[in-house]
Amino acid sequence: MPGADATTLRLGYGTNGFANHRLDDALAVIADLGYDGVALTLDHDHLDPFAPGLTRRIAVLGRRLSALGLGLVIETGARYLLDPWHKHAPTLLHDDPTRRIEFLRRAVRIGADLGAEAVSFWAGVRPDEVAPQVAWDRLVAGCATVVDAADAAGVTLGFEPEPGMLVEDIAGWRRLRAALGDPAPFGITLDIGHCRCLEPWPVPQCVAEIAEHLVNVQIDDMRRGVHEHLEFGTGEIDFPPVLAALAEAGYGGLVAVELPRDSHAAPAVAARSIEFLRAAAAAASPVEPAASGGARPAVGGGARAAVEGDTEAEVPAGLLCSASTDAPATVRSPDTGRRVG
Repeated sequence: MPGADATTLRLGYGTNGFANHRLDDALAVIADLGYDGVALTLDHDHLDPFAPGLTRRIAVLGRRLSALGLGLVIETGARYLLDPWHKHAPTLLHDDPTRRIEFLRRAVRIGADLGAEAVSFWAGVRPDEVAPQVAWDRLVAGCATVVDAADAAGVTLGFEPEPGMLVEDIAGWRRLRAALGDPAPFGITLDIGHCRCLEPWPVPQCVAEIAEHLVNVQIDDMRRGVHEHLEFGTGEIDFPPVLAALAEAGYGGLVAVELPRDSHAAPAVAARSIEFLRAAAAAASPVEPAASGGARPAVGGGARAAVEGDTEAEVPAGLLCSASTDAPATVRSPDTGRRVG
């Protein structure tokens, strides 16, 4: 839709960036700052799907969201919800994915009860002892089960390509969707930072490539080859063209800030984030003459390389691609030495 106005995009904030707040308090802060919705990560402290009284708690949350005027996306990236010893385990790739599948089924039911715009999930990292083809077959089978549940409940799924996981990019998502038979409920969750991290195209082109299937957007800043979610303006992404691409694609879902490591300063970070995005949206909207947005910040000093956002090591900045380079990236996991991306 030529001339689409980026200022009409609906901005949200992820509760994984409010991990030190009670959920009710986090929702109040997010609404008071002017966000249109929330990306709710189901977790032990923010709507635990395995704790008693789930039906009652869902009803209370639904009334609260309605009173605050907040839209909703369900996220399922809680770190130790299913296994207190192993982050994100089990995934759909493990020998016994039963608990993960049950978690995703519950997420779908919660999404249906709350009228969520999408339920987002990902593949997981392939365990070293699991052969690649076995992992792929397990992923397809697990996703098929979740798709069936979502189809029955009338819920839209947003599958997220995640750096370092079995499906880490748009090409991998396309392959998975084809393997599932192109089911209607199976859309894509696009993390804008991930596009800069490892996709072969400029970030606005990533949006255009999957616009037809885009059901959920996470937004954050990032550097090429480094999987670290950064505050806006501290990475390499030029945001006005990205927001313009979302508007021109006709995307009407939430564009939710994804800063899971900033809970220690959540209200201040959330306030800065919405101010930044509003300014970027204004710069992206059609004016006389059309605004072009600002230049990317220069990259300087050291930067942290990570897989899954938690495994970090210092690497010289000179080893990273420059801000103007959109060649395929390499992301390293310092824990295993495994090259991914």
